[in-house]
Amino acid sequence: MTRATAAMNTLTRFVTSRVTQTICALGLTQIISWGTSLYALGVLGKPIAADTGWSQTLVFGGLTVGLLTSSLISAVIGKLIDVRGGRAIMCLGSILLSAGLVILSQVQGPMTYLAAWAFLGVGMRMTLYDAAFPALVQVMPSQGRRSISYLTLYGGFASSVFWPIGHALNNAYGWRTALIVFALINLFLTLPLTWFALRWREEAPAAASTDAAAPQATGPAKPLEGTARLIAMTLFGIIVSLSAVVFGAMAVHLVPVLEASGLAAGTAVFLASLKGFAQVGGRIWDLVFARNWHALDVGRVSIAFMPLSFLVLMLGGASFATAFAFTMLFGISNGLVTIIRGAVPLALFGAKGYGVVLGILATPYLVLAALSPAAFALIVERWGYGAGEAVMFASGLLSFIGMEIMTIWYRRRERSAVAA
Repeated sequence: MTRATAAMNTLTRFVTSRVTQTICALGLTQIISWGTSLYALGVLGKPIAADTGWSQTLVFGGLTVGLLTSSLISAVIGKLIDVRGGRAIMCLGSILLSAGLVILSQVQGPMTYLAAWAFLGVGMRMTLYDAAFPALVQVMPSQGRRSISYLTLYGGFASSVFWPIGHALNNAYGWRTALIVFALINLFLTLPLTWFALRWREEAPAAASTDAAAPQATGPAKPLEGTARLIAMTLFGIIVSLSAVVFGAMAVHLVPVLEASGLAAGTAVFLASLKGFAQVGGRIWDLVFARNWHALDVGRVSIAFMPLSFLVLMLGGASFATAFAFTMLFGISNGLVTIIRGAVPLALFGAKGYGVVLGILATPYLVLAALSPAAFALIVERWGYGAGEAVMFASGLLSFIGMEIMTIWYRRRERSAVAA
């Protein structure tokens, strides 16, 4: 009985903990925000094209417009998060996302359709990870790295939750009604959850500079400044931008790539759906086994899996086993890179001005993520899937080399600082 009581008390403290409540509530908002915006066309794109008579290039081009809009305002939003606070910006973003979905549901022509996506791009930038990460760090700076990892566990299920919901709503009521339902979910669930999740701040934020580097690992004595800060931001910006080429293209072309490897369409869709589980698996590994690692070391692993996955696909031959291995490796990399996009800047630059840093780094990432699907399609049309996969491998390899160079530079700098 004593053990049962102790266990119940532990569970009660966990459930009532503000940290737990914040991560769970904000995690739910990420599932909703991702699922109703960036992933919406995954199930509604073809119905929209069929109903309106527009080309799929135009329909999916709406997402490109949205991401480009997000990139144009990224640095401004990052600054606003630092100045006004993540709570206000993310709540406003939920309202804009809801309004944008309503507008999108009522469009009648191509230009208004693209304009609606441009409007949605503003809401996306104010609600997705690049806003949620600095908002979390503002609330609990001493637990920045771990809270980011926990939050991404939720986001990994966005497509798994909202693709079936969107598919069912479209079949029953049509795509326009589905978007209105999505808007209502954002307004009446995401908005209050965000307001609730970010209602408090850690009592001792002074601990942030130590934990910001690596909550459970040895970190730098202080955040990088001056020339070192500029070098690190440039290197990491190049690294994540190269990864955006790969992840942006595969967000749209993963199923066709698997089909091109020799799989039947149904099998390719099944394997592609496993990517979400691989993402979550990678993030669980980070929380359980890499919790004491520096963010840079997690980054090295995550980036390495990216070119490795395409190497397996290109050299493994046309088989289910090869396609499965590729999907798992790629999914793990995708899941971990999401974490390091938030964790590495926090480790190197600290919590102060974190929103601005993420805003600057997100700008080229979002641009390339928006343009890479069309570029990959062009490469495939002219030279085939083999050439497209080779470009993905090269981009991943360059990103990996950049990560290694950055880590070596950073570690040598730290050793020199200790020796001095």
